[in-house]
Amino acid sequence: MVDSPKVYFVVYVALLILLALTVGAAALDLGALNTAVALLIAALKAGLIVAYFMHVHNSSRLVRLFAAAGFFWVLILILLTLSDFLTRFWVPG
Repeated sequence: MVDSPKVYFVVYVALLILLALTVGAAALDLGALNTAVALLIAALKAGLIVAYFMHVHNSSRLVRLFAAAGFFWVLILILLTLSDFLTRFWVPG
């Protein structure tokens, strides 16, 4: 099933809005939340790209399951990396 150009335009505008949010978030000093906000925005952009430009939203349940499993695996890897980073003790030097 092919999506209409209107759907692609809406996704394009959403990606541009998320790009503006990325630039705005990079300009703000949110402390420890900078990384989390950047990763959240990146995950939203990746989700839109996978769902619409890779046509996962029109695919079978099995394809959707594997796409969700891939996102879940990346989430696990990011959370493990962040937990290691946030629990380290930094020695001023």
